[in-house]
Amino acid sequence: MTMIKGVMLLTAASLGLAACGHKEETTTSNTVVANDTTVIDNDTAAMPVASGGQSFANMAAASDAFEIATSKAALATSSSAAIKKYAQKMIDAHTASTAKLKATAASLTPAITPNPALNAEQEQKLAALTAKTGADFDQDYIAEQTAAHQQTLDTLKGYAATGDVPALKTFATGLVPTVAAHLNMAKALKS
Repeated sequence: MTMIKGVMLLTAASLGLAACGHKEETTTSNTVVANDTTVIDNDTAAMPVASGGQSFANMAAASDAFEIATSKAALATSSSAAIKKYAQKMIDAHTASTAKLKATAASLTPAITPNPALNAEQEQKLAALTAKTGADFDQDYIAEQTAAHQQTLDTLKGYAATGDVPALKTFATGLVPTVAAHLNMAKALKS
């Protein structure tokens, strides 16, 4: 209890010091600029924030969707048999991962519905990838698969260690070896 009070006092003191001597401005778009660096949109401040479990489920679903979409593009565009074989494995594995995620999330109380919408960065990467052909496509596909699997692996390990929903922590822990294997397969394609 004393530690909580200490953290709260430290947080309040830090906020007070950060605000000292800095002017706040309110613009007509309801955006507040504090300390000349932090932007808070008052229109979204009242919106509910996704729980850690919901955020994790959304990230996992979007990761699967990105892997499937880029791999479908590889099947359609690549002329490399090795890349096409890898792409089909990614479609199969990420389709299965999505099904397992949905089942796990649906079994929770309250249930979570994973949102597979790609984030802006994923959409941009997918658009850039699908605009390429030949060796440029193959090289970028391998690079995207490597980066995406590394990012997913890091997220899974992090959630497995500190997540707030036990069933999703178990899901993350169980998926780590598979994603690590996919990452190693992607790295091997570079050779």
